[in-house]
Amino acid sequence: MVGGGRGAFIGAVHRTAAAIDGEIDLVCGAFSSTAEKSKASGEDLMIAPDRCYGDFKEMIQKEKRRKDRIDAVSIVTPNHMHFAPAKMALENGFHVICDKPVTFTLSEARKLKDLVEKTGLTFALTHNYTGYPMVKQARHLVKSGVLGKIRKVVVEYPQGWLAFLEEKRGYKQAEWRTDPKRSGIAGAVGDIGTHAENLAEYITGLKITEMCADVSTFVEGRLLDDDANILLHFDSGAKGILHCSQISNGDENNLYIRVYGELGSVHWGQLEPNTLIHKSQEFQHIYRPSVGNLCPEAKANIRLPSGHPEGYLEAFANIYRNFARTVRKRINGETPTEIELDFPTIDDGIRGMQFVETVIASGKSNSKWVKFKS
Repeated sequence: MVGGGRGAFIGAVHRTAAAIDGEIDLVCGAFSSTAEKSKASGEDLMIAPDRCYGDFKEMIQKEKRRKDRIDAVSIVTPNHMHFAPAKMALENGFHVICDKPVTFTLSEARKLKDLVEKTGLTFALTHNYTGYPMVKQARHLVKSGVLGKIRKVVVEYPQGWLAFLEEKRGYKQAEWRTDPKRSGIAGAVGDIGTHAENLAEYITGLKITEMCADVSTFVEGRLLDDDANILLHFDSGAKGILHCSQISNGDENNLYIRVYGELGSVHWGQLEPNTLIHKSQEFQHIYRPSVGNLCPEAKANIRLPSGHPEGYLEAFANIYRNFARTVRKRINGETPTEIELDFPTIDDGIRGMQFVETVIASGKSNSKWVKFKS
């Protein structure tokens, strides 16, 4: 693991998700930007002292020479520190799983794609909401045609944790996420807007082609956006609305999507992830993990008995499990199944960075519509 040491938030989530199925062992890491803190964090995690490294360069160089070398690297750093360790890991023969957004810039994401294709290694991106079984069921319903042609997609991700200037109050997560030097050109758009974009494209199978964005920074003194309202055009002719906000006071992680087709619609929200509603003017059908008529992709990602909620950590773990099984099969010269390959890839990372750069460009433009960057 690169990053995720003392005081970090998402690193512990990644470690828990990776450990749930017992298919991945954490054996080494460069857990912090300082060698002292990295080693102390490794001790907290009971990592062998000789495998608690001062930085990711030392980790990759030394692990490459070990007979019991690692198979993969998990990158859980702030955005500006995704590219360098991912690049070095791939160049030295290690598979990579990385937090989103994939890189600091679109050009970096494209360079990583070239490396992934050149090395043939596995690269996964933790757009974790795609791991929910009911999200996979929604995708199946769209793909199987029961909704008819998709006409409209409405996806929203409101949070309220940055309703005030938390970055000036010593809140570490707020500090780096609102810092252009570490987060990139976008704040809320990059942090949670990319999740909404990814979820919309994953469920519908459609691609955004152009957008009209109204991007705002409501909190005085903040350096990056904290709210965006975006009109979308998709490649099929469908229209969409995407709203992301970190100043929606009172909301937590209220990600919700509605997909409307000619024959019906599906509705799913992260706060009640076990419920998928499929309805039209004539009927309403509720899908849950306990229902028998789920698609194979949804069934393969259910791990708890009926009546027990499948939550955030389990969805995250589904990405790690599919990644692990794909890596293991490729190491053994076997071909992963379609279900095992069901995780976000470098291509999803590039789409995310295209989304970020296009939204920010649209927000600054006087033009009504801005073509999706390619």
